[in-house]
Amino acid sequence: MKTITKINLGVGAAVLLAIAAVIIITAQPAAEPQGTSAGAAASVLEENTHRLDVAPDGKVTLVEFLDFECEVCGAVYPYIEQAREDYEGRVTFATRYFPIPGHRNSETSAVAVEAAAQQDQFEAMYDKMFQTQATWGESQDSKADLFRTYAEELGLDMAQYDADVADPTTVERVQSDFAAGRELGVEGTPTIFVNDEKILLEKPEDITAALDAALAQ
Repeated sequence: MKTITKINLGVGAAVLLAIAAVIIITAQPAAEPQGTSAGAAASVLEENTHRLDVAPDGKVTLVEFLDFECEVCGAVYPYIEQAREDYEGRVTFATRYFPIPGHRNSETSAVAVEAAAQQDQFEAMYDKMFQTQATWGESQDSKADLFRTYAEELGLDMAQYDADVADPTTVERVQSDFAAGRELGVEGTPTIFVNDEKILLEKPEDITAALDAALAQ
């Protein structure tokens, strides 16, 4: 088990309170991002959706729409990591961006993660964002420079990273997930779908219960 998972699982009471408050924390009006357009109906899992793990049979999928600055997403993160270990080889785990407009660095962090993904380092930057969230979350200043240091720490090609961050298609990729989420009824974060069904997330056990039910079908 990852060290970060062990540590965060020790703060169960606080996490449960955070998850119970998810609707209050994330129920903010979400402005439509620029650059989106009407098209085919959105799917929970798209071809370009980032997969953390892939189950060989593809029977069960868990897709999380998240905001890297969202405290509740940070609280749920260790439980998702634990579930990835517990259901390894049986469940496909995937992640989609849903940056809440009211968070100063939500889209900035998502763009940084997407730029890392262009160098096959999506998961490493995804982990980095949640493991450091307490140091930059809720800041009213841009943390783009800080996120660039994370890219350096991961050993990314910095010329390519800078070019990808500045490339309009990178933010469009983030915004396309947001637009798809809105079409699918996502209103806040984290929102988790198991086999295209949005689960009611009130406690961590709701995640495993949904996975167990899907696997049993």
